Order: sequence, then structure tokens, then C-alpha cells
Amino acid sequence: MLEIRDVHKTYSLGAATVRALQGVSLTIEDGDFVAIMGPSGSGKSTLMHVLGLLDQPDSGSYLVDGVETSRMSDHVLAALRRNTTGFIFQQFHLLPRLTARENVALPALYAKGAYDFERARELLETVGLSDRAEHRPNELSGGQQQRVAIARSLVNAPRILFADEPTGNLDSKSEDEIISILEKLNERGITVIMVTHEDEIGNRAKRVIRMRDGKVQSDERLRPLRTLTATPQTPSMPSKESYQGKLREIWEQARQGFRSLAANKVRSSLSMLGILIGVGAVVAMLALGHGAQKAIEAQLSSLGSNLLVLRPGATHAGGVVLEAGSVTRLTLDDVQALKEKIPAIRDVSPSVSGRGQAAFGDRNWSTQILGVSSSYAQIRASEPQSGRFFTEEENRQRSLVALVGVTVVRELFGEKDPLGETIRINRVALRVIGVLPEKGLAMWRDQDDVVVVPVLTAMYRLLGKDYVDSADIEVADAAEIEATQEEVTSLMIARHRVPPVQQQDAFQVRNLSELKDALTESNRVMSLLLASIAAISLLVGGIGIMNIMLVSVTERTREIGLRKAIGASREDILLQFLVEAVVVSVVGGLLGIASGWIVTLAMSQFAGWTTSVTPDSVALAFLFSAFVGIVFGLYPAKRASELNPIEALRYE
Repeated sequence: MLEIRDVHKTYSLGAATVRALQGVSLTIEDGDFVAIMGPSGSGKSTLMHVLGLLDQPDSGSYLVDGVETSRMSDHVLAALRRNTTGFIFQQFHLLPRLTARENVALPALYAKGAYDFERARELLETVGLSDRAEHRPNELSGGQQQRVAIARSLVNAPRILFADEPTGNLDSKSEDEIISILEKLNERGITVIMVTHEDEIGNRAKRVIRMRDGKVQSDERLRPLRTLTATPQTPSMPSKESYQGKLREIWEQARQGFRSLAANKVRSSLSMLGILIGVGAVVAMLALGHGAQKAIEAQLSSLGSNLLVLRPGATHAGGVVLEAGSVTRLTLDDVQALKEKIPAIRDVSPSVSGRGQAAFGDRNWSTQILGVSSSYAQIRASEPQSGRFFTEEENRQRSLVALVGVTVVRELFGEKDPLGETIRINRVALRVIGVLPEKGLAMWRDQDDVVVVPVLTAMYRLLGKDYVDSADIEVADAAEIEATQEEVTSLMIARHRVPPVQQQDAFQVRNLSELKDALTESNRVMSLLLASIAAISLLVGGIGIMNIMLVSVTERTREIGLRKAIGASREDILLQFLVEAVVVSVVGGLLGIASGWIVTLAMSQFAGWTTSVTPDSVALAFLFSAFVGIVFGLYPAKRASELNPIEALRYE
């Protein structure tokens, strides 16, 4: 079953070199009960650790069922430890956070991917501890803890039990109980290899191997080896390598992660604080940026879509730049020509503007007078929120009708409904037929402080103009805006016979789509900048998690050694600590999302800022927090996974 040939093992303790094993060779058969004895420093524990696959010899050969172990990978060695061997330690090595039942079931986590509590209950009953199943190690006596350790070693039905000084810390009564249990297990066909320094204990074995100075001093058979009719087999278990098994293991590791958080509340809170602040800041900053974007979009939508604005430009006379519009003037005929001669144009609205004093009753208010055509409502997204817009017939008749913005309504009418009322502007009485939709501030101007009238009414009855100040042009297709822009300029130059030297500045055609794009891009960049600044705190939080996890690895070194001894592979330990890091960051992330949402509400409520928390920003913050946990938890987890089992168990 087990065979070692000329095995050597040397340790370096500072400047000193300890030759723990020197050319040891022996064979252990199935079903034997072997006691390895010798004084301290004789190499007996080292021999057991090599036999139990917890340590590797420096030279020599070790075969398990005829297979050389030196050529086995860590994954295969871990599988052998969890399915073939069981360990009983002098120091018990029970995990303090787990109950007796959970400690016993722990090896099944690495064999099945989940705790086998039914098997644990049966084994606790076998060792006489069924009534102590829910007690933690600090609530058990030394003998009870050792019996829990024995039950744990049996949970995966091993073929071999390794017992390292199993009675060293026990009273005589408990000592006899433990040895009796080992004898019964051996009678059932389980091979027992026990290290002890007491002759009374060693003499109860079937074979005694005495060690001194790293060599086998004697090998004595005390009782005959009973011939086994069949080798004990490990019962069939669901493989943890399956998809479901791996998911179960991850879930169990996550549960342990939550328990670890609960057991170290202050440390866990401090490690989560950086993530909480970072995620909260990301959510709040993205909400602020998205709210600003929505506000900009609302303002831009009030400008209309696919919009060009034609204005007369500055012309030159004798090298001197004259006042804008002093030579070139836009006329109503120009507006009509644009609509008729450029097919890409859907509609055009001429516009004249000026200031006027509006009066109603005993109130008056200085406001902007805007004369437009009936198509203005559709081009500029200004369909009235109440009442109606004037018709083209009313424009041709120069009707004395008006629409007022909400600022004018507030200043002239207060709470009174303005529809049907008459206001006076420059001594001209105008009947209010509609209230314009609220558009808010645009740059320095209040877009709602306006009175809109038919363009002919404005030109000939209010402002005394025979020309228009500008023309709003709606292009049918956004793809044709640039080409239409050039056509408009060319048509105006041709109609006004502008000399070549003056053509460059004769007319201005502004593309409001470019303004929209510029504002949207600017807001996007600012949002990303704010989120990037907030993400820095996430990185700081990630560094905090890494530091905490490194401390945790150091504190739990012996636990890592135990987990490897009972069958955990490097991947299992890596997964355990990685999951714990992710649990810390995800819990911190969820709390950060909640805090960011609260901060967003506060900004909106008390500062009056436009904010908007979107599912995308929440998902981004959450995934980023999990990513931080993975990235910054990977190094501590890797360090934990690479620990040598026996060195970890010996760690003080």
C-alpha cells in the first residue's frame, strides 16, 4: 500500500541544518496499525508527514499503491489527501468559527463541493458526541475536541488514518477512549499510522517502528496482520469537479465569507469603507452627470431638430467692417425663395425681434417681442401648453394676437388665466391666445420671458421693420444638413449679388446640431471625468481590501494548513480567499449604491441639482466593486494557496 525507499529530508533552521530523515525505507500494508515512536527530534513526525503527503522528501522514492508521488501534481496530491487519508492532530486544529458538526463536515466540502451534515451527524454519534454537535470548540473539553477531530478524519471514509500524538494533550481516561476508538476503526479495516512517544500507547498497536536521529532503529511486529478480504473503499460521492459541485462550493465559500465578516465586524467595516465611499461616489457622480445630460437634452429639444439658423453677417466696404446686417438684409422674399428652391428644406420661419413694454391692468413688464410665422411652433418645438398657435391666415391679416411665455404670465397675470385677456405692447392691444411651453434658461437668457406674435404684425404694427432678423430652417434629413447649409449660403449670395471679396462674411448659417453634439460630448466628458475621480477612491478601497486580506492570510495560516491536510487543493484555497475578498467588496458595493442613492436624493432635494440614477450606473458601480475585489483579492489568495501544508500547520 505505502512504500518509501531511501527517503531523505533536511530542514534549515537558521544557520543550522537538521537531517530529519536519513535513508528511511519501509512498507506499510493495508489494515495495519503502526505506531511510530522515538524521542523528540528523532524524525517520527517528519516521517508521518511524508507518508501523509503533507511534505515532500528531498530525495528517495515514495509510492502509494505502486504510484510514485514525486510525479503527482498538487491537484492529484490533494485528491489523495481528501479521498484516501484522514488526519488526527495533537493540537486538534478545529476551526473556532465552526460548530462541531461543521468541523466534522468540512472535508466533504473539498470532496463533494458541499458539507455532508448527515454523515457528520452519524460520525459524531459514533464517537459519542451527538449532543455536542452545535457547540463550538471553545465549548468542548480536550477529549471531546479530539473525538471531533477523529470524526472529521472519517467523513470521507479514508483508507488510512494518520494520528499525530492523538493522546498528547489528554487525561488518562480520554486517552484510553481515543485509543479504543482507533482500535475499533482498525478492526473495520482502516489502516492506522500513529505517532506517539508513550510505550503504553505504542504497545496497543500491531507494529512498532522506532526512530532515532532520522533513521529506523527497529521495526517490530507485536500482533499479526489480519488478512483483509477486501480493501475498504471510499463510498461513491458526487464529484465537486462537476458544474453543480463547483457552484455549491462557491456558495459555501461565500457563506463562510459572510461568517468571516460577521466574526471580525470592525475590521470588515474598515475594509468595506473604501469600497462603500468609492461606489457611492461613482453612483452620485454618474447620477449628477446623467441629470445634467437630461437637463441639456431638455434644453436642446426646445431648439428643435435638424435646425439651421440664417442671419445676415458683417459685410465690408472699402476694407472697413460695417455693423452686422448694415448692407445685407434678409427679406420675406428670401425666406420664400429658400423654401421653394432648396428641396432639402422642410419648412422655414422668418423671425424679427425687439424689446417692448407689456402691460396688463396695473402691471407692466419689459420683455422680448418675437415675430414668427405659424411654422415656428413645429420647427422650434413650441406647441403651446394651453390655448393655440396663430394660423398663417392670421399672420397675413396682421392679426393682433399673441402667445406669452410662463415668465410673462407670472409677472403680468399672477394666478389668473391669461387666455382671452388683452395685453398692450407699445400701445397696441393684443389678445392672448396661448401660453408657450416652459423652456427654462439658455445661457444668460430666460427663454420663457417672451411674447410671440405673427411676424407681419411684429414688423408693421409693433417694431416698424421691413426686413427680418433671421430665419429658422428645418432640414428634412439630418444627413443633408451640411449640404443644405452650403446651398443656403450660395442662394443668399446669389440673390443679394454679394461681391466675391465680401462673400465670406455676408451671411451666417449656424448649425444647431453641431451645438447639440458639442454640448452632449462636453457633458459626456465631464461625466466620465467625475466618475474617474470617484473611481480613485474605489482603487484606494481595493488596496485596503488587499491589506486586510494579507493580514487575514497571516492570521489564518494554520487554518490554511489544516484545510490542505484534509484535502483542499491550491485552487480551493485560492477560491476561498478570493470569494471572501469579493464578498467584502460586493457588500461594500451594495452599501455604496444605497449611500450614493441617498446622496443623490440629497443633492436633488437641498441643492436643487438635476440628478438621475440609472440602472446602467448602478450595474457599473456594482460590477466595478466586484472587479476590485477580484483584482485586489487575487494576490493574498495566491499567497495563501501556495503555502506548504506542514509549514502552515507549524506556523506560530
